[in-house]
Amino acid sequence: MKRHPALLRILVVVALVCLALGFGLSPMFFTEPDANPAPASATFDVGTNTDAELARLFQEQASDTQVSGSGTVSQLLADDDDGSRHQRFIIELNSGQTLLIAHNVDIAPRLDGLQVGDKVSFYGEYVYSDKGGTIHWTHHDPQGQHVAGWLEWNGQRYQ
Repeated sequence: MKRHPALLRILVVVALVCLALGFGLSPMFFTEPDANPAPASATFDVGTNTDAELARLFQEQASDTQVSGSGTVSQLLADDDDGSRHQRFIIELNSGQTLLIAHNVDIAPRLDGLQVGDKVSFYGEYVYSDKGGTIHWTHHDPQGQHVAGWLEWNGQRYQ
């Protein structure tokens, strides 16, 4: 029986692909990850939250709710270096409600050069505070257990 090295190589490659697919890996596993993947929630339309909905969350003192929106930076704060480092700043919505953005810079890139007056869009988790609320989880989750969030500023997404 004559051996066919090219055929053997093709069979090995096919076997490896089948093995990878059998473990739930897709061909994307073998490519470079997208530098700016879409938010992890397939059912959440990022444009659906309005200032009124964020005001409702504040009035109800709700927490742990995925939200999106945008506002204007009204104040830059010092980083929170207690535990994971967070870049912190206050944004004001069109409604006048303010939100503290707490962006984990140990996981996601810092918004270097951010200034008062800049517009920032966000997708993250709302937590009630008596000053309007806090948005955190504005980054991916390295453990893959939390919905990935992001900030957008100057045409770039930070996650």
